[in-house]
Amino acid sequence: QVQLVESGGGLVQAGGSLRLSCAASGSIFSFNAMGWYRQAPGKQRELVAIITGSGSPNYIDSVKGRFTLSRDNAKNSLYLQMNSLKPEDTAVYYCYAVDGHYQHLWGQGTQVTISS
Repeated sequence: QVQLVESGGGLVQAGGSLRLSCAASGSIFSFNAMGWYRQAPGKQRELVAIITGSGSPNYIDSVKGRFTLSRDNAKNSLYLQMNSLKPEDTAVYYCYAVDGHYQHLWGQGTQVTISS
């Protein structure tokens, strides 16, 4: 089973930017979907952005225009560029994928903290 490893989290001030990366231990070419979830303290995990097949990414309303999801099959990687960050973006961000056998894969999470 392919493993997903996130990186790029950290502490930034409001208005700043971060780029999250998700590196897969194997090929993502046949993956049916890849995306990012996040979970803030005391809240349920929510889908932030996802790309399915060769389609365009979809985003939750609160991040539209600020976050950009991209996938690089050649590097077996997924990225989330986050701009104009807000304190409410503070959460643990998880890389998520549905592989070619429709298995659901999760990374271990990376902490993103936005200070006001």
